Amino acid sequence: MKLKITITGPKVHDVGYRYFLMSMAMANRIRMFEAHNIEGDVEEEVLILVDGGEQEIKAFRALTETKRPGRAEVSKVVIEDCEGEVMKIGEYAQFCATVQMNKAIPLMLSMNDNLQGMNEKMDCLNDKMDGVIGRQDSMIVSQEETTSEIRGLRDDLAIRNNAEWQVRVEKDIRVIKSKLGIR
Repeated sequence: MKLKITITGPKVHDVGYRYFLMSMAMANRIRMFEAHNIEGDVEEEVLILVDGGEQEIKAFRALTETKRPGRAEVSKVVIEDCEGEVMKIGEYAQFCATVQMNKAIPLMLSMNDNLQGMNEKMDCLNDKMDGVIGRQDSMIVSQEETTSEIRGLRDDLAIRNNAEWQVRVEKDIRVIKSKLGIR
């Protein structure tokens, strides 16, 4: 038994309909199957050709009338008898893989370009971060030097508050006065 099924609607392309139908055909043990996206005059169309045993085709037909992918929007399903050859389902699966690769390759190339752009931006960001880290390291060295100077001043102040330091200063003042001739 051979059927030609046309599914029409505002959204029947790019929703996984052909794969959905192929899965249903496989589940019903249909060996001859093909489905094609067609641009209709007003709405999108999916054209399905199936060939197989009467029971299998009737089960598939019932499913096409009631089941659809989640994002599909269907207006009508037209079922007619079909003449002519129908592709083996395995050949159709290979055909679909080729069609999908033709869609995927430009997307992957675009993604690769985007990743290269992101890598360039990351390299630039890394360079900026290296500069920031360098300045931060310089600030840490300056902070350590400042801390060391403060510690030295603190030690000097501790000595200056000491009575021994006062005696030394008074002695130095007397020496200076005597050299200047001051009493």
